[in-house]
Amino acid sequence: MIAQTTASEGLHPSSPPAASQAFVTLVTNADYALGARALARSIRRTETTADIVVLHTGGVDISALKPLAEFDCRLIETELLPLSDEFNARHARRNVHDQAPFTKGRKPAFHSPLDNFCKLRLWQLTDYERCVFIDADALVLRNIDKLFLYPQFSAAPNVYESLADFHRLNSGVFVAEPSPATFERMLTALDAPGAFWPRTDQTFLQDFFPDWHGLPVTMNMLQYVWFNLPGLWDWRSIAILHYQYEKPWEKDHPRADSLRPLIELWHAYLTGKNIPDPAALENPARAGASS
Repeated sequence: MIAQTTASEGLHPSSPPAASQAFVTLVTNADYALGARALARSIRRTETTADIVVLHTGGVDISALKPLAEFDCRLIETELLPLSDEFNARHARRNVHDQAPFTKGRKPAFHSPLDNFCKLRLWQLTDYERCVFIDADALVLRNIDKLFLYPQFSAAPNVYESLADFHRLNSGVFVAEPSPATFERMLTALDAPGAFWPRTDQTFLQDFFPDWHGLPVTMNMLQYVWFNLPGLWDWRSIAILHYQYEKPWEKDHPRADSLRPLIELWHAYLTGKNIPDPAALENPARAGASS
């Protein structure tokens, strides 16, 4: 039995909120802190008035978070969820990767399945009327404030290989309404006896919100679409680019050559130098099309 938590238990904010809405991300190590820098810069360039909240776990040294001050991020230190020892053992990195191996791409060495569940603490952020969660391995390419008008629970489909992917959600971007009551129900459902969530928070959220509202794929364009489904790729309409599987800050990863234009774009946002107009970028070549 999980003890009932208070609304803010397990959260340690560094400052008060400055808006009624927030873009929220999660940083679990120094690599994702680097990702959050590029993400935060990309969000600020859209001239939004929403807060940028960075949830960060104890695995992140404060020095890795200091660069986020440039973007007026609200830092909130986040404890792991109060889950049973049995749950934690089932969802340890080795067990998750052994029982549900990733066969479509390579998860980086720093992938920590248990940390992923900290996303659910978004529902404790009751300072905000609505939140949009965005993974730290993503970029926002144009203003997306309209997402705050979408209902809970809204997410884009997990499309990156074929149209059959449309029936599954991707939890890298979603719209949610903070609520302590919802958070408590989540903890109970999450740690049900014997429960195993092979894709961690993503599998759980699809189960918890079976009637999820679909966002356009352009609100969470997964990088593998670039070479798997190039016909879906149009820079003029993409609002959020999500670097699923291999990360753009990894050196010489297996897909680096195939994804070179996307990696170069991410580095431009990281450094703030020579950031192009995404709408003017060249789309991937389509099979059968003349070059």
